[in-house]
Amino acid sequence: MKSSAPIRVFLVEDSPVALTILKRILASSPEVDVVGTASNGVAALEQISTVQPQVICTDLHMPKMDGLELTRIIMAAYPRPILVISTSVDTQEDSRNVFQLLQAGAVDVFPKPSINSLSDYEQVKHELINRIKVLAGVTVFTRHASRTEPVALRTPPTSPKSKPEAFSLKPASNSPFSILNSQFSIPKVVAIGASTGGPQALHAILKQLPATFPIPILCVQHISEGFLQGLVDWLATECSLRVKIAQPGELPKPGTVYFAPERQHLQLDTQRRFITVSTPPVSGHRPSATVLFQAVAACYPRSTIGILLTGMGRDGADGLQAIAQAGSTTIAQDEQTCVVFGMPKEAIALGAAQHILAINEIAPMLLNRVF
Repeated sequence: MKSSAPIRVFLVEDSPVALTILKRILASSPEVDVVGTASNGVAALEQISTVQPQVICTDLHMPKMDGLELTRIIMAAYPRPILVISTSVDTQEDSRNVFQLLQAGAVDVFPKPSINSLSDYEQVKHELINRIKVLAGVTVFTRHASRTEPVALRTPPTSPKSKPEAFSLKPASNSPFSILNSQFSIPKVVAIGASTGGPQALHAILKQLPATFPIPILCVQHISEGFLQGLVDWLATECSLRVKIAQPGELPKPGTVYFAPERQHLQLDTQRRFITVSTPPVSGHRPSATVLFQAVAACYPRSTIGILLTGMGRDGADGLQAIAQAGSTTIAQDEQTCVVFGMPKEAIALGAAQHILAINEIAPMLLNRVF
């Protein structure tokens, strides 16, 4: 059987050292082919239409044209998956800029490898190549500069003849828990799990919620180490809700969005205060959405809204099932608006998702349930 062609990757990076490291990493994989490089956005645009890469990796800060402007132009003229490779953000301005790239159409962020990170070379290599493989399977659509609303990033449909199903707020027909819908009490907490494409999806949901949202929102977002605080800072400037990283012993408050800390599972004690633990990863992740979902299912039976968003793998699927089995509401993001339809697909296959909704339908449902 003939092997598939390597993934065509274009690198935009103004640091010669970082560029050398990236090329070395990607050259080690027969599944990746670096088809071009540029030191800034202007030089990149001169080549991209000719070499036709499948994935573009870009830095944020560059002379002549930075990564944000480059992303906007690419998504308007040559739409394709973009991975932002940048140093972890140290200032609120940098964090806003990095996540503005995601808002502009980039798919994911990855920490820039350095000489200091070469001690973890094999791990960095594995993670970066896997990230590029995921992005190579993502289909993106043209984003016009005049548009301000979220534009869906979608995986290819399972069948070229299939048509998107029109989802409503009705329970998913394959859910064994649908009969419980009429028996739910007033929600006391929202729990959300997300991975690849999650920052954009979370932004789409949280931006629609008012500061008076009457219950806390607990989140697990799989994101490269060093970028969580940047995500929190960006969402805090974009949304009316308060956004922060959960602290051990803290009692969740209404109108506040809490994120699990880096490298820590987020749970709740018998008084419903936060606990953070360093137990082994679940489904390959720490923090894990399943760990959080199981904790809220135990602490808030019949009064949780669990939401599983875009992402690769199956983290959160078992946890969403635990929430449903505890008599609470469960939602999975639909295939058509997922960047990667992995985690929600697994939950749907389990029958754990009572509602399958497009990303822009989730916030209206939350508002309908809690007000």
